[in-house]
Amino acid sequence: MKIFLRLMVIGLLMHTGNSAAQQNPAENSLSAKELKDGWKLIFDGSTTNGWISIRGDKFPEKGWEVKDGLLSVIESGGAESANGGDIITTKKYKNFILSVDFKISEGANSGIKYFVDPNINKGPGSAIGCEFQLLDDQVHPDAKLGVNGNRTLGALYDLIAPVDVHFNGIDTWNNATIVVKTNHIEHWLNGTKIVEYERCNQMWRALVAYSKYKVWDKFGELPEGHILLQDHGNSASFKNIKILELE
Repeated sequence: MKIFLRLMVIGLLMHTGNSAAQQNPAENSLSAKELKDGWKLIFDGSTTNGWISIRGDKFPEKGWEVKDGLLSVIESGGAESANGGDIITTKKYKNFILSVDFKISEGANSGIKYFVDPNINKGPGSAIGCEFQLLDDQVHPDAKLGVNGNRTLGALYDLIAPVDVHFNGIDTWNNATIVVKTNHIEHWLNGTKIVEYERCNQMWRALVAYSKYKVWDKFGELPEGHILLQDHGNSASFKNIKILELE
């Protein structure tokens, strides 16, 4: 199964905007092969269809914008989920490969979360879920917090540090890919696997017990959940958001 997932990810990356083998006819679209394989867009490039606020049943009225084919967080001073707030997919996902092209500004903090339940943490701050960290490691202070780099770009936030990170740079497009097959999960950045882990076992629970998530019962063990884009008060943009659901 791991070999199959690797081949699927490599095949996807041959179609991303970061590859010389770009084959998509336009941004926020799917190639004929992707359509045949079962990929679906979850951002169409012009509307907010399929996305709602984590705090309600509508898209936020402020803090986010869709413009020029991009879904973007508007700069608001760096506060966590204090302006438009986080947004989530209207649909829940279980087993999947998620691909997101992202661009962050200087000093920015954001994230892509999965296994998100909007009923967890209804208080201030961001929603709870496993997070692919998006961060300017050179400027944002969070990069030096946590343990041994587990809050840096591409990390499973506050839990597992990434390895072999190849970042294209600030204000430049990068690709984040998340692979979920039941309890086996991988983070990929620009075609390189940077995090791999198994959840819902003894090692996972020990890891959580020494993290900020220890206050949340059975953190990261939901069988399915929403996908989330984070408003952390800094400018960040997303495009070509696509998903392949796995059996």
